[in-house]
Amino acid sequence: MKAEDLKLIVQEKYGEIAKQSKIQGQSSCCGPSGCCGGLEFSMIGDEYANIEGHNTDADLGLGCGLPTQYAEIKAGNHLLDLGSGAGNDCFVARSIVGETGHVTGIDFTDAMLDKANKNLEKTGFKNIDFVKGDIEQMPLHDNSFDVVVSNCVLNLVPDKQKAFSEIYRVLKPGGHFCISDVVLTGELPQKLQEAAEMYAGCVSGAILKDAYIAIIREQGFTNVEVKKEKEIEIPNNILLNYTTLDEIREFKRKKIGIYSITVNATKNGQQ
Repeated sequence: MKAEDLKLIVQEKYGEIAKQSKIQGQSSCCGPSGCCGGLEFSMIGDEYANIEGHNTDADLGLGCGLPTQYAEIKAGNHLLDLGSGAGNDCFVARSIVGETGHVTGIDFTDAMLDKANKNLEKTGFKNIDFVKGDIEQMPLHDNSFDVVVSNCVLNLVPDKQKAFSEIYRVLKPGGHFCISDVVLTGELPQKLQEAAEMYAGCVSGAILKDAYIAIIREQGFTNVEVKKEKEIEIPNNILLNYTTLDEIREFKRKKIGIYSITVNATKNGQQ
């Protein structure tokens, strides 16, 4: 499948999710019931309920971590959230950057942007904005942000080299990112790799952890550190929708795993 076709799938499915409630959305890792052809599995294991700035209207239960928790955000920072969705991590980040900082969310799904802006209107905040754009080619200026965060989004981006190159470009010298994402240890069975439904559900778009870290370093980032790592277990009844029992046994024998990780890295230079 071509990269542009994959992007259209992601836009369509996350457009559907934007129209659902959190309870409907978190019933499966790609959102509303039925959108994944029977995949009903939640990736998110972290709770936002006690996090300052948490906005229940903006929380669709789509994350795989809490990147703001490890992002070393400071008051006055200019922060960018990649794949900001309904704005949940933006509102959390805004509670940290305060009145003197600024938060920008970028997303390429119109329905998500619409939902985020409606959530923003309710708050009255003047230092958050949401822009439409592709993470592989962001309509943002060079050296603009102190911090970049993202939550379970970059695994859905076909060209991760371009994505991390763009992150490097928009960060100020000395700036850093904190990203929660899904990675693999070992190769997933081919049928899972090819399943577009699983791709939009955050699994088939994932790559090997070592390759993921290598891409980050190749773009020039330093101080690369995995802050948190958590195994994601997919039940057999879900795997059987995409593969056979014998393949599942082989999958487990080889200890092939799916993990959510939260990783930090820094752009060289001084601010």
